[in-house]
Amino acid sequence: MARGDAFKNKWIGYILRSLKMLPVYRTSEGVENMEHNYTTFKACKEIFKKNGIVLIFSEGRCINEWHLRPLMKGTARLAISSWEEGIDLAILPTGINYQSFTVFGKNIHLNFGSIITQNEIDPINSFGKSILTFNQLLQSRLSPLVYEIDKNDLNGLQQKMAVPVSAIKKICLAAPAAIGYVVHLPLYYAAKKLASANGFDNDHYDSILFGILFLSYPIYLIIIASLILFTIGENWWLMTMLLPFCGWSYMMLKKQF
Repeated sequence: MARGDAFKNKWIGYILRSLKMLPVYRTSEGVENMEHNYTTFKACKEIFKKNGIVLIFSEGRCINEWHLRPLMKGTARLAISSWEEGIDLAILPTGINYQSFTVFGKNIHLNFGSIITQNEIDPINSFGKSILTFNQLLQSRLSPLVYEIDKNDLNGLQQKMAVPVSAIKKICLAAPAAIGYVVHLPLYYAAKKLASANGFDNDHYDSILFGILFLSYPIYLIIIASLILFTIGENWWLMTMLLPFCGWSYMMLKKQF
């Protein structure tokens, strides 16, 4: 599920849906759009009936901080209404912890908690009380999974999220990492400037940067491949295949904090 206002543009909405995203609207995005949530809930229930998975960010807001915020009611409403319709649904609490909210190429910790099932919600409760009970249960299950780190506590962040790089990896990847840095710098710099202009002040900078790179990188590779074709000829395809590896090598060796 993703915030509904991102789907306003017809073509962007088409791309997001093709990437298996569904819009969910909050009152802050227009009360007139709230009815569209019923369509999204219906689509989710069809997925559940096929034993599929839906990822829901239950906080309902994108705030760049290492802290679990109060949960919105959407997850609870979807879960309880699914159970009332006889859908065998289970909820897996998951904490997604990022080493940085702005740096590309992150260390990420995925922490999984105990599954929540229908048996843990008292069937004699009213719908409203069931939602409250569900949210309290989900909050308690998520709390141990989400890191609580002050934004100024760099030492604490390093202790939690740093990934050591072996000397052998540094030696083996040094040359391709240098190539990866030089070749990909123009694309990354342009994407960074564009993302900063559109999202640096609203906590969506990272999502915008990732989206720009995701869509533009294949085109960038084609351009580089064309340039290589005119310079070294028939082996251009080999160099093009190596470029993503060189970019990955730089990600492995770059400064983490």
